[in-house]
Amino acid sequence: MSPRPPPRTETLAEAEPGPAVGRRKRSPRFDDIAQAAGVSASTVNRVLNELGSVAPATRERVVAAARALAVPRVLPDTRHGLTRLDVVLTRSDTPFFRRLELALARAGQMLDRRVLLQRLTVDVRDADGEAGDRRLAEAIARHRWRRDGLLVLARDSTPVREALRAQRAAGVPVALLMSEIATLHGAHYAGIDNLQAGRCAGHLLARLNAQAPPGSRVLVITNALSFRAHADRVEGCRAALAQHAPQLTVGAAVECHDDADRCHLVLREALAGPQPPVAVYATGAGGAGIAAALRQAGAAAGAAGTAGAAAMAGTAGAGHGGPAPRIAWIGHELSDEHRASLREGLLDLVIDQAPDDQVAGALQHLLHACGHVDAPPERAPTEFRLFSAEHLPRGAGPSYLDAPLGGHWPRL
Repeated sequence: MSPRPPPRTETLAEAEPGPAVGRRKRSPRFDDIAQAAGVSASTVNRVLNELGSVAPATRERVVAAARALAVPRVLPDTRHGLTRLDVVLTRSDTPFFRRLELALARAGQMLDRRVLLQRLTVDVRDADGEAGDRRLAEAIARHRWRRDGLLVLARDSTPVREALRAQRAAGVPVALLMSEIATLHGAHYAGIDNLQAGRCAGHLLARLNAQAPPGSRVLVITNALSFRAHADRVEGCRAALAQHAPQLTVGAAVECHDDADRCHLVLREALAGPQPPVAVYATGAGGAGIAAALRQAGAAAGAAGTAGAAAMAGTAGAGHGGPAPRIAWIGHELSDEHRASLREGLLDLVIDQAPDDQVAGALQHLLHACGHVDAPPERAPTEFRLFSAEHLPRGAGPSYLDAPLGGHWPRL
């Protein structure tokens, strides 16, 4: 048996270059960060270990270089003092606004103590459209302290649009809730796709009324079409019904301004008219009024059917005077009153715009713009949610969503 040849050895010059097997990649050192930031290694040491006074611009350069080199350590915050985020809302007693206040309060409790969330609620209910818009625009423009970000819920109007453009021109990051503002470039819209929500409602109403005779009427009740959110919902519903149920007729949307009494009156008169609707689509609040009108119509139809059946007993048979045809109803926001209507069988579907998700997306945009978080929010709209009687949150008490806002919240 021939002897085994000795193993071949390589010099460093002969070895093929390549990555070291099993060797961990070296982390960036102070010298690497110093070279990238254009400062000395001792300055990098003072910044990263927060050992001494360094100019703010130099601190930002060093931290940016360390972040770009993926230094595996917690980097110091380059911001000093408070970050002030202003929230400007129009006052409303609707369930959505109460839920929005709760969402803002919950989010505020999770913010860093150096981030101050301040709210200004503007009451425009006693003013006409133009006066209310001017009042809201003044609130957007007015601030006592330095403003680092602005979160707004307002209807689209010329004064509001100009006030927000001025804030953007001044370098203030802006986030919008619920309703978009036309031609406002650079602002982040954190609401849902209201056009898509309206199309969803129209598509389901078309399916629920597939056997309705030609000319059957769909009643659309809205808050105010000056809110782009409501205008988009109405437009989306019309488009989907025209596509999927061309036999149905959709009249002009009736503005009830989220008032339950107005909603009740409009639906009651429509049900008593010569061509009662086969379906109702409500884009805003006021569901208690709609539910009351449907209950009254059902009770009246049941009484009339019973009397008619008794009068015709033994002559025309008992097949006449049956239950009144059921009216399909789709609404917005999973409020407590809508949850009750779902369980009662009056309401078929609720489209919910998830205020907690909207607030989270809006704050992420503002905090990213202020340098507190690295990642910006997704540009896609917040996803809305669908709820039926078979799909309701479990374990919720009677005031799960509409509970009053508790605790102190700093105001402007």
